[in-house]
Amino acid sequence: MSIVLLRIMLALLVMSMITRKSNGEFEQWCIADEQTPDNELQGALDWACGGGGAADCSKIQVNQPCYFPNTVRDHASYAFNSYYQKNKHKGGSCYFKGAAMITELDPSHNSCHYEFMP
Repeated sequence: MSIVLLRIMLALLVMSMITRKSNGEFEQWCIADEQTPDNELQGALDWACGGGGAADCSKIQVNQPCYFPNTVRDHASYAFNSYYQKNKHKGGSCYFKGAAMITELDPSHNSCHYEFMP
């Protein structure tokens, strides 16, 4: 198989994995940037969950569906997305002082569902 054909097939596979809404727009989630140190993520997580962010952080508490994996990065991703989904149409962003980024791949895993609001 030629390299060009392989590249085309790979591009089609990636495009099929990205979720589109019925009107053609891409769905987007806000997650922690992997390059951000844990101490910076913790500060942004604290703000999102209680310092004014008003994210719903109940699902990242002990014995809740998004507690595991129990890492600052995973908990921050859930909280960042909660804040972003609730506030994106009111001027809220997925920035968190550079600690977060947008993804078009649903970060939900196992019983942990990341909400999406169109």
